[in-house]
Parts: sequence; C-alpha cells; structure tokens
Amino acid sequence: MQPPRPPASRPPAGRPRAPRPPADERRPLAPGVQTRVLAAQVLDAVVHRGRSLKSELAAVLPRLADPRDRALLEAIAFEALRGRHRYAPALEGWLQKPPGPNDGPLLALLLAGCAQLDGLGLPAHAALDATVEAARALGRPHQAGLVNALLRRAQREGFPPADPAAAWPQWLREQVQADWPGQAAAVFAASAEPAPLWLRVNRARGSRQEYLARLQAAGISAQIDPRLDDALRLDEPLPVQLLPGFGEGLVSVQDGSAQQAADALAPEQGARVLDACAAPGGKAVHLLERDPELELLALDLDPRRLPRIEENLRRSGVADPVAGGRVQVRAADATLPALWWDGFSFDAILLDAPCSATGVVRRQPDILLHRRAADLEALLQLQARLLDATWTVLRPGGVLLYATCSILAAENADQVQAFLARTPDARAQALPEAFGHLAGPGRQRLPGEGGMDGFFYARLQKSD
Repeated sequence: MQPPRPPASRPPAGRPRAPRPPADERRPLAPGVQTRVLAAQVLDAVVHRGRSLKSELAAVLPRLADPRDRALLEAIAFEALRGRHRYAPALEGWLQKPPGPNDGPLLALLLAGCAQLDGLGLPAHAALDATVEAARALGRPHQAGLVNALLRRAQREGFPPADPAAAWPQWLREQVQADWPGQAAAVFAASAEPAPLWLRVNRARGSRQEYLARLQAAGISAQIDPRLDDALRLDEPLPVQLLPGFGEGLVSVQDGSAQQAADALAPEQGARVLDACAAPGGKAVHLLERDPELELLALDLDPRRLPRIEENLRRSGVADPVAGGRVQVRAADATLPALWWDGFSFDAILLDAPCSATGVVRRQPDILLHRRAADLEALLQLQARLLDATWTVLRPGGVLLYATCSILAAENADQVQAFLARTPDARAQALPEAFGHLAGPGRQRLPGEGGMDGFFYARLQKSD
C-alpha cells in the first residue's frame, strides 16, 4: 500500500488552475510504454473522432527518438485497423457492460493490445506489461486490471474468424460486389493483409541489378518482377532509413501499380508533360528518372504538399524545381487552366485523379471508417471536371493517362466511357494484359494481384 499523498495546495481564489499535462508527459515512461500510449491516442483519434491515420501518425512519430519504436507504433496502428473487424466484436462480447461515451481511449488501447498479440505476434509478456502500464499512463489506473484481464483472455482464446468484408461499410461493400462479383471476396481478403514494400530503383543513378546486389550485400532479400522495369519487392518490409542509398536518392518507395503509370503514359523523349495532381511527386520523379530531358509541370491544388514534391525531386537528383526552369512545381487547380496554363500545349498528361482510394485500403485502412457515399458523388464530379479541363491543354496527337487507385467502376471504366461519349476527338488506346483486367476502355488491377495495389489505367489519345 502506498502512503497517503499530502493534500495538494489550492490556487488563490480567482486564479484559474493550470491544466494538467497529459499523463505520458508528467513523468518518464518505461521502455515501450510511450509507444503504446501514442498508439492508443492515434487509434482513438482515427476510430472515434474521424481523424486521418496519416496525419495523426505524422504528428506523433517525431516524439519517438528510436526508429524501431516509430516502426512499432506504425505497425500497431495499421494492424489494429486492419483487424478491427475481428477484434472489436470479441472485445464487445467480453466486456461485462457496454463502454461509456468517455471510454474511447480504453477501447483504442485494447485494439492496440489485440494487434500486438494477434496480428503482430509480439512476445506476450512484453506486450501485456507495456499495454497495461499504458492504461495507467493514460490516466486510467482503475482500468488497468480490466485491460490485463481482457488481453490475457485474448491471448488464451484468440479471436473467432470473421469475414474481411465486414470491415467495409455496407454501401461500399455492395458496390464492390456489384462491380467485381467474381473477385469481391479476394478483394476484401487482400485489403485486410499488410502490403509488401516495393522499391523503385533510380535508373538515372544505377541499374536495378546493381542495386539488388547492394541489398544482398546488406543482407536484405528482394525479388524482381518481370512486368516492372525499375521495381524490386522486399521479402520483408523494413524502415527506409535502412535501405542502402535511400538518402542519396538511389531508390524510392513506390508500389508496383503506381510504377506502371510511367509505362502506361510512355511519353516521347523530351516531351512536354503535365502531372495534373502530382503530390507527393513519385510518378513525376519516375518519369524524369527515365527521361531527364522531359519538360515537366507538376501541379497540386494544396500548396502545403508542394515541399514534398520538391523534396522528392531533389533527393532523386533529377531536377531542382525553380521558377522558369525545365521542371516546375506549382500550386494550382488543374480544373482551371486559365489560371496557370501558358498557352503551349502538352504532349502528354498524367491525370492521377483524386478518388475513393478503394484500391489501397491495405495501406490506408482508415478509408473504411471515413468514406461516405456522398464523398463518391463529389469525387465523380471532380474527376469529370479534371478530364474535361486537362484535355483542352493537350496537343492534337497527344496522350492523356487517366489513372486512379480505385476499384470502383463508377470512377474508372464508367467515368472514361462518359468522357469518350462527350469528347469527339478522344479515343482509347488498348493497354496490354500486364496492366490488369480489361475494364471498359482501360485496365484494372485489383488489390493484392501480383502483390500490388488496386489501380486503374486508361490511355486516351487526342485526334490530330
């Protein structure tokens, strides 16, 4: 039994009491506990307050000095969200009474614990001790025993099987089943699995075979995919800081499906190219790695995203974007060419359009929590406006690649068909089977096929 605390001194009358700092900042935490505290805070914000997983991780990861702790935090958050359709029903059945309106942090911490024991397979002793202590650090010492009991039960009994389709909101699940009746079950299953780590070797700085040899020398195993000229897929994911030459731009992280956009667009040597929705810049950089003579304009609506594009260009060594240079990065609305177009037509346009992101759920599992049917209607209208606007700045004979990381026909095949119907000087060019299933005028890869993300490609040419 701890000795009683002395009575706290009261502030003078009329003076507001200073707010108490968060529990994890009042005293040093044991190793591993802070990681669990932050994981619970991230999951609480994402699951219960509608926040973005990407933005929440970006805010908290810098608080962890050790890259191993940062990697563990990310792994816990992703696994908890991917497995939530299994963990949440089990926890609900084990709790003796329904959680209250203020129990979001508790439920988030329990999800983090389940992810550690189940999906990540961490040693039970370390995971349990750190997670129970995290309950205390979160200001919930009275619930530490409950956390311990529930996670020990999870350790003993495991979790009953659950259909991965249950993780998808009903309206979206039904849409996928209608669009892909023969593949829907595989789509749901693949979307609940961790994504592999794909690399894009910078051919301007060395060959893929040379970089593969560097990986092997560092004890890192990777595979070559014959469909992709610049790609390597690691056998086991690892922090990018451990990749040889990453900081020097020898290699970048980019999914195989995203890398195929450069193959599908295939601009002529030295072409004038528009990347209409460029952030974070991976596809623009890839095009320049293949042809440093391209004249490229990268646009993005949000000026806050431009530094990331510029950073990727500089790191790869393909360009230093400056005003008036061969490669430019600008904040602009691609649907309003009058505000940014200089009057000189483009030979090739990459339109990687904003979309539902249903092809990358395994990389952005919070999509299934936040996407609404109303969002889809707004996206469809935006995609149509982008197609119509960018087409006006394409030269006769030029090529536009319409691409999305969606698997919904409304955003892909149907969207392109509607564009072709209202655009007399546009025709679709066939893409080979290596780009996925035939889907109207384009090709669709579904999540997990070839280890890649879901992606749609349609190559459109303007009549001379």
